[in-house]
Amino acid sequence: MGADGVTEIGYASTGFIVWGAALVFIMIPGLGLLYSGLSKTKHSLSVLLASMCAMAVVTVQWILFGFSLTFSDTATNGIIGDFTYAGFTNVGGQAVPAITGLIPIITFALYQLQFAAITPAIIFGSVAERFRLLPAMLFVFLWATFVYDPVAYWTWGPRGWARNLACLPAIADTTQTLCLTGSYDFAGGGPVHISSGVAGLAYAIFIGARKNRHEPHKPHNVTLVVLGTSLLWFGWYGFNGGSATASTARASMAAFVTTAAAASAGLAWLFFDYIFTQKLSAVGFCSGAVAGLVGITPASGFVAPWASIVIGALSAIACNVGIRVKERLGYDDTLDAFGLHAIGGLTGNILTGIFAQKWIGLLDATAIPGGWLDGNWIQVGYQLAGSFAIAGWSFVVSYLLLFLINLLGSIIPALKVRADEEEEDLGLDVSHLGETAYFTDAPVVNGKDSTVV
Repeated sequence: MGADGVTEIGYASTGFIVWGAALVFIMIPGLGLLYSGLSKTKHSLSVLLASMCAMAVVTVQWILFGFSLTFSDTATNGIIGDFTYAGFTNVGGQAVPAITGLIPIITFALYQLQFAAITPAIIFGSVAERFRLLPAMLFVFLWATFVYDPVAYWTWGPRGWARNLACLPAIADTTQTLCLTGSYDFAGGGPVHISSGVAGLAYAIFIGARKNRHEPHKPHNVTLVVLGTSLLWFGWYGFNGGSATASTARASMAAFVTTAAAASAGLAWLFFDYIFTQKLSAVGFCSGAVAGLVGITPASGFVAPWASIVIGALSAIACNVGIRVKERLGYDDTLDAFGLHAIGGLTGNILTGIFAQKWIGLLDATAIPGGWLDGNWIQVGYQLAGSFAIAGWSFVVSYLLLFLINLLGSIIPALKVRADEEEEDLGLDVSHLGETAYFTDAPVVNGKDSTVV
């Protein structure tokens, strides 16, 4: 311990979390490469750039006030933090045990920044090939402030209501000890996946379907799909393992069940698809792996390895079925951000309430009631309450933000949220970026490369 009695001085966990932050960061370009590979050639650079721009926008927002709204330990409303750490005031080398454990708060802030940064980037999978980048970046800033920060506080903030469902009156009473018994979410099934997936659905509904949505859609580069998925899988070791906020056996368990769930989910999707197609698809395996990684995210610090295999497989099948019915429901979720992240996150949250076990928490001396498997059946109710509250808030606020930005676009045309038909036909890369993902000798039309493949 340090001189303050609470900060670690050996720095093993501090180094571990800095390493975890770097792993989660590499997931952002990994997500962009996955989306790029899944898109048509003429739109492939725009979704990659959107991922990187989202990271940059959220980094600035996080320093200004995002971190404080998400993790301040002095707010007592249960809904959102205050401005205690705005501008990174008092964010230094000290530990704040209520939120950081024994690691310095600056280390914790760096790590959690990566979660905040990748979450809005997920949204663009639902609207690939037809969204405008400039208003999308304004949306990211506002969405991080009014959706991600509050729901992350509900889930992880020391006085968040979802984290303290069993003792809600104690949240506003600083004389009472918080029970910290409520919805389990080790690494972001709700704040990251449900919130972004549902926001993607709201975005897709608001801007409408692609012009040629009923044409067969095939990834333009399956190699990029595999590479992007591999980077996501690699980074997810830090995403889930690092959420232990210390270098402990529980962190190792979280990392182990993560890769086990991804493996089982990749296989489950592969063979489930085979029933319908009699083909073994690389894209299908990658989709399944991502579904499994999403599903295990809330459960990773609560379940045993055998349960992670079940969670991975069930998450993959739930997402596969959800994606298959989207045509009947009429929304155009281009790259299945809703189908993988919202459905996968909800499935994982529910299964966490079933398979969570006390002995997993004790790997780092954390006492938890466990889930239905340990006789704590009410945990499933807590999981449902947190999940549906996050989904409802994300959809309503996301749709409202898009409406307001698009309304502003009637005054400032650059802020119209949807690309027009000419831009969509030409491709977002050329029409919005003036660049292409690949060199081409295609002729130039009105000063723009006319590649349309």
